[in-house]
Amino acid sequence: MSALDPEALARARTLVTPKPAKERVWPVLAAATLAAVSALTFATAMIIAPPVETEAVAGTVE
Repeated sequence: MSALDPEALARARTLVTPKPAKERVWPVLAAATLAAVSALTFATAMIIAPPVETEAVAGTVE
C-alpha cells in the first residue's frame, strides 16, 4: 500500500497543469472583413471606371 493519497495526487496534478489557451476569433474575423471590403471596393471601381480606349500610334501598325 502506498503512503501517498491518490485523490490528493490527482487534485495536485489538476492544479499544476496549465489551462488550455482559448483561440481568439477576432483577428480572423477582422482579416476576412478586410478582404471582403477590399474585394467589393475593387469590383465597384472596375464597374464604375470608364473603359480604356486605346489608339494605334502612327507608324507602328502595318
